Amino acid sequence: MRTRRRKMKITDIEAIVVKQPDIKMIGDGSQDTVVIKVHTDEGITGIGEVDSSPYVVKAIIETPPSHMVCIGLKDAVIGEDPFDVEKIWNKMYRLSYYYGRRSAAIHAMSGIDIAIWDIIGKVLNKPIYKLIGGSYRDKITAYCSLLMPETEDEVKKIVNTYMPMGFQGIKFGWGSLGKDRYKDISLVKTARNELGDKPYLMIDMGMVWKDAKSAIQMCNRFSEYGVYWVEEPFTPDNKDAYKRLSQSVDMRIAAGEELGTIYEFKEFIEECGIDIVQPDLSRCGGITIAKKVLDLANYKSLPVIPHAFKTGILMSASLQLIANMPYAPFLEYCSQETVLSKNLIKNHFTIDSGGYVHMPEGPGLGIEIDEDVLEKYSVRI
Repeated sequence: MRTRRRKMKITDIEAIVVKQPDIKMIGDGSQDTVVIKVHTDEGITGIGEVDSSPYVVKAIIETPPSHMVCIGLKDAVIGEDPFDVEKIWNKMYRLSYYYGRRSAAIHAMSGIDIAIWDIIGKVLNKPIYKLIGGSYRDKITAYCSLLMPETEDEVKKIVNTYMPMGFQGIKFGWGSLGKDRYKDISLVKTARNELGDKPYLMIDMGMVWKDAKSAIQMCNRFSEYGVYWVEEPFTPDNKDAYKRLSQSVDMRIAAGEELGTIYEFKEFIEECGIDIVQPDLSRCGGITIAKKVLDLANYKSLPVIPHAFKTGILMSASLQLIANMPYAPFLEYCSQETVLSKNLIKNHFTIDSGGYVHMPEGPGLGIEIDEDVLEKYSVRI
């Protein structure tokens, strides 16, 4: 007779703010992060990460109760069995309703959700992708993701530094983009000329375009240089502009990293006509919601390429989802040279000679935090 599993309990949640010594006002989310540790009464700890405002996330998790739908996430989760992961997600959503529902509260929930899935995988000695439907692949093509520099010479240097590592494409985003349209065109042209014809080239506009007409003109110019997709041309609230742009150009339009909950993704997919869906697992609601987004996108025959511009924790979470995708074009590989992006976990993911990153095979996320790095760059509050 099979022995019934004893109910495990979550006993504590840590929200650890981690940052490099100097934060530059650039579009680089790998300069800081929030590491989530979910502890249990069986001594198993799950790891997660949040891409948001670190201090806001920490406050949302640790804030004491105010009333029945205004409770900090730690108090909402302590005492729960991590195997009740859907129940816990809905409980967090319900008890944070007064201040939550979207944005930073969903970001904080995402990190906790990832950590809970990590616990489940560790208990069962299985990677997370084996618990959410199984794996279609054991490796994935990676593209290099970096900020757009200021000059054409810097673009050339980046291409010639990173592409020989095996990447099959490169995405330039944020940085100098959006300040001058002619400069943007020149930078994109330089990138294509340096890459040659075959490698993929993607451009992330970082929400700087304001109107559909200008965006249409720029996409048409970018198409001359074989840009595979344009990412986040507008803020997510500018749905009409997304719809007009998507209907007016042949180029793929990608978006989704700013969205949270299945409700926002459903609205965006149905109303905006985007071609590529980009949930960020540390912001969308975690693995629980990312799986639902994947199902929704599959129903609409839309590819999902998770946004991941943080550390190896988020990269591993993204790989868990990618392994479970029927169709998975790419992994976003954050190549920013920050102390956290490559050093927060031990044995950071590498690119093989064919341009692939291999799926983690260990239990849960299949990674180990470098506790010395975590301690060195943690902020005591």
